[in-house]
Amino acid sequence: MSSASTTVVGLIFGGQSGEHDVSLMSVQSVLAALDAERYRPVLFGIDKEGRWLFENPLERLLAGERAPTHAPRWPSPAQLQGVDILFPVLHGPNGEDGVIQGFFELADIPYVGNGVLASSVAMDKALAKKVFQAHGLPQTPWHIVSRKQIESAPEYVLARVEGVLDYPMFTKPANLGSSVGIRKVHHREELLAGLREAAAYDIIVVVEQAVEHAREIEVSILGNEHPRASIPGEIIPSNEFYDYEAKYLSGASQERIPAPIPDSLTKEVQTMAIQAFKAIHGSGLARVDFLLNDATGELFLNEINTMPGFTQISMFPKLWEASGISYSDLIHQLIQLGFERYQRRKSLRTSFDPGPGS
Repeated sequence: MSSASTTVVGLIFGGQSGEHDVSLMSVQSVLAALDAERYRPVLFGIDKEGRWLFENPLERLLAGERAPTHAPRWPSPAQLQGVDILFPVLHGPNGEDGVIQGFFELADIPYVGNGVLASSVAMDKALAKKVFQAHGLPQTPWHIVSRKQIESAPEYVLARVEGVLDYPMFTKPANLGSSVGIRKVHHREELLAGLREAAAYDIIVVVEQAVEHAREIEVSILGNEHPRASIPGEIIPSNEFYDYEAKYLSGASQERIPAPIPDSLTKEVQTMAIQAFKAIHGSGLARVDFLLNDATGELFLNEINTMPGFTQISMFPKLWEASGISYSDLIHQLIQLGFERYQRRKSLRTSFDPGPGS
């Protein structure tokens, strides 16, 4: 630690992804909630080209400034010297997908949140679906196609998707969040447009069959080996589904915290959320999203987000606040969980001695 009383937290934000602006909103909320008596923030900004800013990064990124072309794409050890733990307030590719977590591991610096494996698996919706399927977690029917297939054989792709899924469907980039690039489609023309839009953001596209009479239920997870689940909340989107505008721009979406569901369903949602978190070997935090068929009571795991939004309107901190953990204490617990995970990994043997008694 930097001193007996203050821990230096390196907040990393921005990033080279479609969720750059969401990250800027998130880090401002984290800064406001950081306990000044416990923690001293140091800011590291990443512009939309992937270059790092070290001087007044938040103000510069909020103003739309880009780093000089000669600016580094990775900080040097000297630039991270004195930082006790890193907090990647990053969403989307190169921030939430295990890439930067791998850098933290190589730099041997503690960090907040999920490790390389959990981050990469959860970020890839196609791979995550296969993991959840292997663990027997219920999901709505889905299908995976590649950008190359969409570009070279669109009619074949359309026929194949329509052969296994019913309308309406959702088209999604496999590796993105905050509903960027997602469309709800109701017929073939919309399906083709949705596939092409999703393929503009990723080389893999996930197509999901929509859940009838759907209600969107979310649960927050906190912990390492023994994770806890918050009370569930419900999102009532202002648009047809909870898209980017409904999440961050319009302010018209509604939340119900706690979600008005039976106690038995609350327990089922919490249990399933913890199962999903453990399935990807999660650590630190996550928000797990479900779709509930309000007519039949069927519950479907939708996705898991390993670095959910931290804005003032984000469900992750709101659900924990309603569960008895304030925003400031939540940040404190996340930082401590990061140290705990680091110490646990440091205790592992990294060499093998085949001699006697090994």
